[in-house]
Amino acid sequence: MLLNFVVSSPRECTRYAQAQAFADRYGYGFSDGQAPETVGYTLRFDDETVNLCQRQGKKTIFSQVDFVGGPKAHRRKFGGGKGQAIAKAVGLNKTKQLTVLDATAGMGGDAFVLASLGCEVTLVERSPVVRALLADGISRALASDDEELQVIVARMHLIEGDSIDYLQRLEPASFNVVYLDPMFPQRKKSAEVKKEMQFFHDIVGDDADADSLLSPALNIAENRVVIKRPKVAPFLAAHEPGYQLLGKANRFDIYPLKAFG
Repeated sequence: MLLNFVVSSPRECTRYAQAQAFADRYGYGFSDGQAPETVGYTLRFDDETVNLCQRQGKKTIFSQVDFVGGPKAHRRKFGGGKGQAIAKAVGLNKTKQLTVLDATAGMGGDAFVLASLGCEVTLVERSPVVRALLADGISRALASDDEELQVIVARMHLIEGDSIDYLQRLEPASFNVVYLDPMFPQRKKSAEVKKEMQFFHDIVGDDADADSLLSPALNIAENRVVIKRPKVAPFLAAHEPGYQLLGKANRFDIYPLKAFG
C-alpha cells in the first residue's frame, strides 16, 4: 500500500549502500537527495538514524523508533511496572520470565514494555518499512550507554516475515504467550489520527487477514493468547475470549489455554 513513497540517503552517508540495497530488494524508488514534492513518504537512512518522513503541505513530520528517549523511555521508567494492564494480560502477575511472541510487532512499543518487565520477546513484522524503523531503534538502544536499556533490548528478537506463515511453522507450546495487536480499520479522518497511526494506515494497511492469526496462535501458545483491541472492535475471528481486561480506549481479550506452572 505504498503510495508516493521513496527510500533516500545522502550520497556521503555511511548508510548509503544499505539504503540502496533496501530499495532494490523491495522494489522501492530511491533518491540520493531531496525527495520530489510529489512524494508523500520518504524512508530516510542517515548516519545516526532511520526515519520515516511524511510531507504534509509545507510541513514534514518525522517518525522513528526511539527506545533511548521519548515516550517509550518515559513509560519504561514511570509506566507502572507489572501493575500495567498489558502485564496482567500476559500473566506477569502470575509468573516471571515469560516467552512472548509478538506476532504484530509494529513500532515495538508493547514488546518493549514486556521486555522491560523481564519477558523474552520475539517480534514478527512483515512490513519492510516498519521493520527497518524497528531494527534501527533496537540497534541504537543496544549501542547506547544505558546498560539497563541494553539488557532490556537484548531480550527483543526481531524476525522478518509474515506472521501467519511463521505461526503455522511452529510447534505447539513454542511460546508461553502469543500477543496480537492487529490494525483496526481507521474510523476518524486522517487529520484527527496520531501521526504514527496515520502512516500505518497509509503504508501498512488495515491487516485485512487479521482473523487468520487467531487459530494458529491458539495452536502454538502454551498458556494463553492475548489480543489487544480497540473497545469498539469485534472479537478477532468472531471468537469470544475467556475473559477481558478493559482500559480507557483499548481492551485485552485473553484466551487462556493452560495455567502457568
